[in-house]
Amino acid sequence: MHNERFYLTTQDILDKDFKIDARGYRPQEVDKFLDMVIKDYTEFMNIIKKLEKDNRVLTEENNRIKFEYRKLRDKVDSASEESGNTSNNLDLLRRISNLEKTVYGKYN
Repeated sequence: MHNERFYLTTQDILDKDFKIDARGYRPQEVDKFLDMVIKDYTEFMNIIKKLEKDNRVLTEENNRIKFEYRKLRDKVDSASEESGNTSNNLDLLRRISNLEKTVYGKYN
């Protein structure tokens, strides 16, 4: 994913040859420094790969949780509709019971 943003790979750094002129750098110092750059670069690449993997895992988990949330929300909505009907039915039964008590004179 991020590879296209980097100019160099660890192999590019390793294979780099510098031209030496009369007042050039010491090759051992350059090699030692480039070895440190390669180690850092390798570690950066490992970190990036791990973070990309973690990101994929978290994205998948997030999508799964969103799906579960939608399912549960649908269940809650349908249950509240059913409980609304149940409470309406219960309310109707109470009214009928009160009417029967009034009409037939049945008191507890």
